[in-house]
Amino acid sequence: MALFEYFPNYIWNLSIAIAMESGAQIGEIIDMCEPIRDAAAKGADAGTADFMAKWFEMADKLSTLADDDVAAGHAFSASNKLERAALYFITAERMQGHGHPGRRVTYARALDAFTRSTRLGKLNRERVEIPLETGTMPALYTRADREGPSPVVVYCNGLDSCKELLYWTRLPQELARRGVSTLCVDQPGSGEALRLQGLPVDPHSEHWASKAVDWLVEREDVDPVRIGMAGISLGGHFAPRAVAHEPRFASGAVWGANHDWAEVQQKRLRREGENPVPHYWAHVMWAFGATDMEDFHAKSAAMTLDGELERIRVPFLITHGEKDRQIGLDYAHRSYDQLVNSPKRALKIFTSREGGVEHVGADNMAYGRDYIADWFADTLGGHNA
Repeated sequence: MALFEYFPNYIWNLSIAIAMESGAQIGEIIDMCEPIRDAAAKGADAGTADFMAKWFEMADKLSTLADDDVAAGHAFSASNKLERAALYFITAERMQGHGHPGRRVTYARALDAFTRSTRLGKLNRERVEIPLETGTMPALYTRADREGPSPVVVYCNGLDSCKELLYWTRLPQELARRGVSTLCVDQPGSGEALRLQGLPVDPHSEHWASKAVDWLVEREDVDPVRIGMAGISLGGHFAPRAVAHEPRFASGAVWGANHDWAEVQQKRLRREGENPVPHYWAHVMWAFGATDMEDFHAKSAAMTLDGELERIRVPFLITHGEKDRQIGLDYAHRSYDQLVNSPKRALKIFTSREGGVEHVGADNMAYGRDYIADWFADTLGGHNA
């Protein structure tokens, strides 16, 4: 397996790959990307305004076509188009630098399309808000396909994702089939929490993860002793940290290990490894609420799992792509080796034999999605058949 390499730079190709794994249509991808192929050759940052213009144009067209479907009484068809519109708006917005003209409008259009798609398609996801010490944590709740109190997984973002992209990994849908609910969260520093409330990253992820558990245990459809935690990309740092400090979690998993993110920043300064988004340093300073680079490095200095994973005393799974170009494979082994008190620790490296070898399986998310869903079905009391 390999990443779909349409553009001459990794960051743009990563966005295309994520969009394709999230439900984009290849014909629409080509229509959006062919006119901006030359712009991509100028570097990852330079042509992002061109990227936004083309992807916004397609998303806007799909929204108009969805209106035609609604007028004809075809709600499901409208939902399908709005789902892709929301994806294209989010992809366009994600590629822009903080404060870029049009970014706020594009994000607002994305949320509106996603909300309309949910309603018209009668989709199994409900937008909820989890109270925090300051502000709230917007989330999407997907219910298990079963009767009675169910196990549930809190699923958190990486540095540059959002709850909608978490939903589009289709892990919530696979968990629902296995009798496990999912709460996809926009934790501080991501999604709505950052964009609409200005809440920066909290490196101590147990602060917000514990609030998610508080909310879940009050629900009649949740089994309070069968709550798990998963994280993707930088969530591969947040999820283990949360499970280490919140004793109510019964199982955990990461989709991409992220053992020492402070060290990763030093590597990126030396241009070792690829960045996940254009305008990278401006993005991390925004996400962390930092005033400058020195402040950012100070705020992220403690983001290592050394000395933390020994606290985990529940089943925990580490997954990683063999050819991850952002986060080194050695971090997966480092996390696994430190899970010395987990009664059931597991390490899964995705290789070319199956696929999912790139960062968080951007080349093929099917393998990571199924493996993690099976893990939680096994460790939280779901079902695999």
